[in-house]
Amino acid sequence: MSEPEGTALYDAVGGLPFFEALVDRFYAGVATDDILLRLYPAPDDLRDARRKLTLFLAQYWGGPPTYSEERGHPALRIRHAPFAIGPLERDRWLHHMLAAVADLDPPTEVRRPLEEYLTMAAGALVNSDEGSVSD
Repeated sequence: MSEPEGTALYDAVGGLPFFEALVDRFYAGVATDDILLRLYPAPDDLRDARRKLTLFLAQYWGGPPTYSEERGHPALRIRHAPFAIGPLERDRWLHHMLAAVADLDPPTEVRRPLEEYLTMAAGALVNSDEGSVSD
């Protein structure tokens, strides 16, 4: 497989099933993480969150524009502004996302851009020095 560039990654990984599997593994971790669960409006039912993340990631990496058709421009910082996301939440989110990528064990030419993007995205969503955890 040649190195995927930008949106070519969607095709390189075989399309939507890869992103569904990635998000399923990610949310398996989230479901056991009290720090992250408190950020979700419906922590007992993460189906809607799973669907949104799957569609977003698939679209970002070159898949169909379903996310934007249903929800408009991603505007990730604005969409996450109501939630206090600090360094701890960032680190927990990134831990579960990188574990999901590792679990799928994609080739390096897929893993590298995924991990770089996820690391950047996690950092970009921090909007609080302390996050949702208070002493």
